Amino acid sequence: MMKQVHILIVEDDAKIAAVLIDYFSASDYVTQHISSGKSAVEYVRTKTVDLVVLDLMLPQLDGMEVCRRIRTFSQVPIIMLTARVDEIDRLLGLEVGADDYVCKPFSPREVVARVKAQLRRMHGMSASQKMSVFTVDREQLRIHINGTALLLTLVEFRLLAELIEHPDRVFSRQQLLDFAHEDQRDINDRTIDSHIKNIRRKIAAYLPNVDCLQSVYGVGYRFEMPIDS
Repeated sequence: MMKQVHILIVEDDAKIAAVLIDYFSASDYVTQHISSGKSAVEYVRTKTVDLVVLDLMLPQLDGMEVCRRIRTFSQVPIIMLTARVDEIDRLLGLEVGADDYVCKPFSPREVVARVKAQLRRMHGMSASQKMSVFTVDREQLRIHINGTALLLTLVEFRLLAELIEHPDRVFSRQQLLDFAHEDQRDINDRTIDSHIKNIRRKIAAYLPNVDCLQSVYGVGYRFEMPIDS
């Protein structure tokens, strides 16, 4: 028998929580709903949780602080629910440590899809499901596709390596810019789009029917590992 997935929903709006519980139950996930940030931290500390869906705007202890506290003792995947688009960079940054976000108002189906993506990233897929297409060699500054090295610039290597090593995680353009230029000489985050375009072109030469670098409208990019056909 397969182990059931346990999802903690931290949301003070009972109606939103009820909708999420219904959709997660339809996917055979076990859910626990908590409306208090402080209680959520203690629950994760003492119980087995596979993923946390965490609202940003909670009373007393907000979602950011909840995420920070959980990250001091756990790497459980955390998906933030937020209506504050201006906070996305901070939510996904190292300071807070969220793995993904969904903007309110949202489609419950999208939340379920994001949850499944994070669970795949965390637990991995079997060898029959996922190809070992990409390999990253940080010592040699090389990325291989099926054993063949891509001809990448240093900036392209830094970007693609970070994306490959964190599949399904959304990175903002500013985060990717920080990875690409350690000296911060390039202050225009839209240059990331040009770098991604070049990387896509180089990948397409070896994987013409695969679109593994996904644009996230208004935010940045995510890497989706190719699926074995």
